[in-house]
Amino acid sequence: MSELAGKVALVTGGSRGIGAAIAKKLAANGADVALTYASAADRAQGVVEDIKAAGRRGLAIAADSADAAAVVAAVEQTVAEFGRIDILVNNAGIFPYGTIDEVTLEEVDRTLAIHARAAYVASQAAAKHMEAGGRIVSIGSTLAERVPYPGVALYAMSKAALIGFTKGLARDLGERDITVNLVHPGSTDTEMNPADGPQADDERGLTALGRYGQPEDIAASVAHLVGPGGRNITGSAIVVDAGSNA
Repeated sequence: MSELAGKVALVTGGSRGIGAAIAKKLAANGADVALTYASAADRAQGVVEDIKAAGRRGLAIAADSADAAAVVAAVEQTVAEFGRIDILVNNAGIFPYGTIDEVTLEEVDRTLAIHARAAYVASQAAAKHMEAGGRIVSIGSTLAERVPYPGVALYAMSKAALIGFTKGLARDLGERDITVNLVHPGSTDTEMNPADGPQADDERGLTALGRYGQPEDIAASVAHLVGPGGRNITGSAIVVDAGSNA
């Protein structure tokens, strides 16, 4: 498939899990793909090799999304290396856990920096280079809209921020024909939340389909939004959660 031929994408947090699946899917659809990583250089390079195996150019950039300057620099490096940027996927994330009496201020600051501020500054930097037809997609969470268990107030708050950001940015960039959307994954089989983890049975019990999703399920929705089929979708949140929020 080559529906993204000639396009350049940047996926933050693309060395593993959902981010890696998105990077590889976009490459399979014809895009050249840069990705950021915080620490797993070997795994990031492995994703780049998969991108190259698909016949596309790949680039791994060391950038901690908690560092706003590093996020902006990653956008600029992508443009310098590939000559443009058409697609930004704000994917980098962490999973803080603890009730409000347990979470520290440092955890609050880092979580909001990675989930909310990084999405803002990356989008701001990328939008300066995007032409008509540009695409921005952020990865949220079903916990932004429904919280069925304790200990995730900080995580839910940080992901909920992306709802307002997506709607507002869609208005800011709409007249330039740049779309902005949000994908909310439910329980997805990754290192952060493995399908054989201690809470997995409880999480499966919350879904209508009785199963975890795979990273490729999220990647497929992102690919649709950034491809020709997503041209008239903006300011929207797509839920991919096996019906947990039904």
